[in-house]
Amino acid sequence: MSKKKTYIILLIIFILAFFAGNLSYPFLKLPYLPEIPFKLGLDLQGGTHLVYEADLSQIEEKEKSNSMEGLRDVIERRVNLFGVREPVVQVQGQRLIVELAGVIDPAAAIRQIGQTPFLEFKEPRATEETQKILDKKKEIEGKNFEEIQKIENWQIAFEDPYFQSTPLTGRYLKRAEIGFDPNTQKPLILLQFNDEGAKIFEEITSRNVKKPLAIYIDETLISAPVVQEAISGGRAQITGDFTYDSAKELARNLNAGALPVPIKLISQQSVGPILGQISLEKSLKAGIIGFLAVILFMIIFYRLPGILASLALLIYIVLVLSLFKLIPVTLTLAGIAGFILSIGMAVDANILIFSRMREEFAQKKSFSIVVDEGFKRAWPSIRDSNFNSLIVCLILFSFATSFVKGFALTLGIGILVSMFSAIFITRIFLRVFIGTKLEKINWLW
Repeated sequence: MSKKKTYIILLIIFILAFFAGNLSYPFLKLPYLPEIPFKLGLDLQGGTHLVYEADLSQIEEKEKSNSMEGLRDVIERRVNLFGVREPVVQVQGQRLIVELAGVIDPAAAIRQIGQTPFLEFKEPRATEETQKILDKKKEIEGKNFEEIQKIENWQIAFEDPYFQSTPLTGRYLKRAEIGFDPNTQKPLILLQFNDEGAKIFEEITSRNVKKPLAIYIDETLISAPVVQEAISGGRAQITGDFTYDSAKELARNLNAGALPVPIKLISQQSVGPILGQISLEKSLKAGIIGFLAVILFMIIFYRLPGILASLALLIYIVLVLSLFKLIPVTLTLAGIAGFILSIGMAVDANILIFSRMREEFAQKKSFSIVVDEGFKRAWPSIRDSNFNSLIVCLILFSFATSFVKGFALTLGIGILVSMFSAIFITRIFLRVFIGTKLEKINWLW
C-alpha cells in the first residue's frame, strides 16, 4: 500500500470517527446529523414488569401455541398505542412477560392489556356519509374539547370515515388457517364461521361485492380484502400477495381475536426511575474505569503501539455506541456488561498482533515486514477466538431470555466492530510510521 493511500484511509477513519463520536455524544450541532437518544431498558430507565397467565382450558392442544403467539402480537400493538418505547412481550409457556420501560404508573397499561382481543368486520360507508364525517373533522380542527361540544353532531367527527361496524365479530369466527392456491401455490387465509356467523357473512358480502371488507383487531386495521362475490356456507378465503410468514401472522391474529383467551395478572414489579438512574451511573463509572485501566496497561506494556491501540479503541467505542443508536439497541445492565466485555476482547486482538510483531522484531526484520507479518500471523488466532465467541452470542440470542439477549447482542456487535478495529484501523496507524525515523527507535516498539 502506498504512503498516499495510507494517509487517505487515515483521513477517512478520522472523519468517520468524528461523525460517529458526534452521533454517540453530540458535542456539535451538525446539520443533517440526527440527534438520536439511547434506548434504555427497564432496569436503567425504570418501568413496570408484568407477568400474565393465559387460560387455555378451552383451546385445543394443537392451537395453544398459535393462540399465545396471537395474544402476544395483540398485546404488543396495545402497549405501542399508549407510547411505550421498545416494549418487551414474551411468551413463556402459558405465561406472557410484559416489560414496559418508562411506565412507572402501570394502572392504565394493566387495564388496556387485560382486555380480550376484539375482532370485528367493517363494511364501507356510503360516499355521502364519508364526506359528512370528513367535513365534521375539518370543522373541529384547532378547537379544544369545550368548543367541540358546542358544535352540532360533534360526535361523528370521531368515527371512522371510511368503514362502519357490522354485527360480524370474532365470536362468530370458528377458525382461520393458512391454505395454498391450487394453481399458483401462493399462501392464502381460509376462514370458517359458525352457522349464525355464516348467515351474517353472506348478508354482508352480498351488499359489498367488489368492495373492501375491513378486518379490525382492537380498532387496528389488519387487512381489507375485496369481496369478489356473495359468499354462502360460512367458508371464505383471503387472497393477496402474501408470503408464508405474513399469511401465518394474519391467521394467528384472526384467531387471537376470535378465540376468547382470558389473561390474568399474576405478578407486577415496578422499577423506579431513581433506581434506574443509579444503575446507569454505576454502569458508566465501571465502563470508564475499565477503559482507562486498559489504556494504562497497553501504554505501559506496549509503549507506542499501545498508544495507537488506545486511539483505535477510542474509535471502536464511538463506532459501537453510534451503532447502538442507529440499529437501535435497547441498553440494559446486561447489555452494557456485554459492551464492556467486548472492549477487553478488542484489546486482546491488539495484544496478539503486537506480540507477533515483537517476535518478528527479534529476527531483525524491517519495520514494514514486521507489521505485515505480525498481522498475518495473528489473524488465525483472532479469527478463531472471535468466531467462537460469535457462535456463543448467536446461541444466547436465539434461546435465552430478554436480558441475556441484550448481553449477547451488544457483545456480538462489539466483537464484529473490534475485529474491524484491530485488523484495519490499528494496521493503518502502524503503517503511517513506515519509512519514518520513529521506526528505527526499537524501544518504542
